[in-house]
Amino acid sequence: MTNSYARIYAVVRRVPRGRVSTYGQIARLARLPGHARQVGYAMHALPSGTGVPWQRIVNAKGEISRRSHAGGELTQRILLEREGVRFNARGRIDLARYGWPRSR
Repeated sequence: MTNSYARIYAVVRRVPRGRVSTYGQIARLARLPGHARQVGYAMHALPSGTGVPWQRIVNAKGEISRRSHAGGELTQRILLEREGVRFNARGRIDLARYGWPRSR
């Protein structure tokens, strides 16, 4: 595992249950500003059964990003809904309500 992936995973582990963060926010908190795509690559590279709550990472619009495997988006949505995260009719999450970290 690369050092940057380890930093990304450490930040993602801090996202509380029932909250979400964006790829860009995770990149900034992992001291990798401007590398949101790298966060996506790190999430894709996660081995099965890790303790990293990958489902809590969404795009800047509050949407679930497409997955390379069939059913991945639905799995993520179900996991988030089980944590109490709600989606609007357009499939978006209200980042002002569910986003982490919260703006001050």
